[in-house]
Amino acid sequence: MSSLLWRFRLNSLRSRLMLLVLLAITPIAVVTVLGGLREREAAIRASEENLKRLTALAAANEAQSIDRARQILVDLVSVPDLMGDTAGCNALLANVLDRNEGYVNFGLIQLNGDVSCSAVPMLHPVNLGDRSHFKRAIAERRFIASDYVFGRVIRKHTINLTYPVIDRSGDVVAVVFAAMDLAGLDTFVNDISMPPGSILETADASGNLISRRPDPERWFGKRVTGPLLDAMRGPHERALVVRSEDGIERLHAFARVGSPTLTDYTITIGVPTDLITQVARDAQFMSLLGLGATTLLALLAAWLAGEKLIVQRVRGLTTVARRIAAGELDARTKIEYGNEEIGRLAAALDEMAENLQKKEAARGQAERELRAADQRKDEFLAMLAHELRNPLAPISTGAHLLKLLHSDNAQITQTCAIIARQVEHMTSLVDDLLDVSRVTRGLVSLSTQVLDLRNVIDDAAEQIRPLIGARRHKVVLDLPTGPAHVKGDHKRLVQVVANLLGNATKYTPEGGHIQLQLVDVGDDWELSVSDDGIGMDARLVERVFDLFTQAERTPDRSQGGLGLGLALAKSLVELHGGSVGARSPGLGHGSTFTVRLPRHRQESMPVPAHLPVQLPTGSPIIDAAPNALRILVVDDNLDAAHTLNLFLRATGYDVEIAYCGVDAIEIAKVFAPQVCILDIGLPDMDGNELARRLRRLPQTSGATLVAATGYGRQQDRDAASQAGFDHYLVKPVSTLQLGELLAAAAAR
Repeated sequence: MSSLLWRFRLNSLRSRLMLLVLLAITPIAVVTVLGGLREREAAIRASEENLKRLTALAAANEAQSIDRARQILVDLVSVPDLMGDTAGCNALLANVLDRNEGYVNFGLIQLNGDVSCSAVPMLHPVNLGDRSHFKRAIAERRFIASDYVFGRVIRKHTINLTYPVIDRSGDVVAVVFAAMDLAGLDTFVNDISMPPGSILETADASGNLISRRPDPERWFGKRVTGPLLDAMRGPHERALVVRSEDGIERLHAFARVGSPTLTDYTITIGVPTDLITQVARDAQFMSLLGLGATTLLALLAAWLAGEKLIVQRVRGLTTVARRIAAGELDARTKIEYGNEEIGRLAAALDEMAENLQKKEAARGQAERELRAADQRKDEFLAMLAHELRNPLAPISTGAHLLKLLHSDNAQITQTCAIIARQVEHMTSLVDDLLDVSRVTRGLVSLSTQVLDLRNVIDDAAEQIRPLIGARRHKVVLDLPTGPAHVKGDHKRLVQVVANLLGNATKYTPEGGHIQLQLVDVGDDWELSVSDDGIGMDARLVERVFDLFTQAERTPDRSQGGLGLGLALAKSLVELHGGSVGARSPGLGHGSTFTVRLPRHRQESMPVPAHLPVQLPTGSPIIDAAPNALRILVVDDNLDAAHTLNLFLRATGYDVEIAYCGVDAIEIAKVFAPQVCILDIGLPDMDGNELARRLRRLPQTSGATLVAATGYGRQQDRDAASQAGFDHYLVKPVSTLQLGELLAAAAAR
């Protein structure tokens, strides 16, 4: 049912076509209905005229019968025996009654109202002095037709027709009357032909029925009531529609029976209006039936034509449009192009699909080229990081080795610290470059947990403490007394805060001030880093978080960068569902950077007190293992291998070196190392393949395998883990981290 209703909604072309058909047929329907109404009115007018003539004829017939009675009474008055003895009078009246059909009695009424003689013998005296027609005959000295009377002597429905008896002196001496049987009066209208369902009624001045067709006996003497009585007493110029007691609506015409000097009777004939308008209604019904059939055929034709000529073609266009939207740009309408609208639409759709196909091919080619360029860029960055880290590794290890061997020489120790800081700075630049690449491509996954931002700030401050100390900055930390819980990755958030603090130290002159503040702002925690450094103009504030954006360098800034730190911080904060912002009053007035992170309101486990890690002030000392831990170092970079060898031997470990995978396997079979530190980029086989082979050797199946490489991508880490490595270190390797790892291996 719902689908059927949907088909007839006006949002379809076919339904609108059918609506147009209906609108076109509507004037014809209106004309047909109006024509039927006019025919009905014409039929009523014609019937009204005929009904008036018929009613007048019936009134004339009744008037003729009453006038005949008047003439009989006039003749009786002239007979001398009427006023003679009672016997002669009775005989005279009986004779008159016998000669005149339709009458039930004749009689003579004295002035006192007593009936002195009667055509019908009276069983007891009768006085009619109370009858109005008797009084009127005496008073008006003329013929009077009475209202309906139920005869006291004859016990029948009658009307009394009276006439005064006047003597020679002109005085009324008596009144002669004739009692006319109403059934006899009704016979005078029997020859009136009426349509089926019609009624004929004659009422006296009081509204009592004295004749009726059909069923006269049942209605004699009953009073006409309601609208029909009002119509009988009103003017009779036009016919009226009146609903009768039987509930049928009839058209009534009215006429007076005789002149006012003859009777006060009114006759009406009512014909059912349904009968009058039947011909017009039949004609209108046939017209409407024909119109309905025509409309149905027109709608059917519109439906079928719309389905064939419009709907199917539009449905085909819709299907093709959806296929194009789904990516099938080779889809075509296969509709013949004509000069009509759908043909032009099909041509436009096919042309659009063809253009889209060409553009998609061009876009696909550009995308492939862009993807290839992106792949080459990633490979270049990975190779760049590898090539940069490889020379940094021996430099860093050599610096720590010199510091270890000459800890008593202050000048050498200071020089080693400078080398270590610069290596760390170079390593940070490489890490930022790779981090930005991973973040922008969505390759960074967060290891989230409930954190206290105060601990994150402590760790970040610890990381940049050497730079702050070198530039003699005064740093103020304004932190809340209670926990500041957020949900995030501790390492990445430390990286964000460290980048903001590092940025402040770079652009703040020596001896300047830096303030870090953490405040509660409703549903978020807001961390702000403010400085009194060189500041920014409005144009730089707008793009300070864009890649490779930096303020103008000044000669007093020895610490540079690639313009990646703030862009990386922004990306990492947004991954945590937060936001960053920057503002500055202008050049020379410092800057403020803000980070907003969603507050974590869920109850969490108590966070253990955080103990800030102090940077080592002395030289890192790794105690030699008592059992002389055997370590195999495999690296094709001779400097890196030798500096790491010297460092490990200086700390008391037993070390062997190999420069390729084949040599490493041979040495491992004899040396049986407990720890293998392997480079990934070896000349004969990569470090992953070497790790798999070492795992298969009985001498090294349980050894601790450590990857030390310049490759730091996640896919490189995953590949190393699958190859069997236990640890993954990115060059330059932190000697502190390596020392802890080796101590753990020695303990095992």
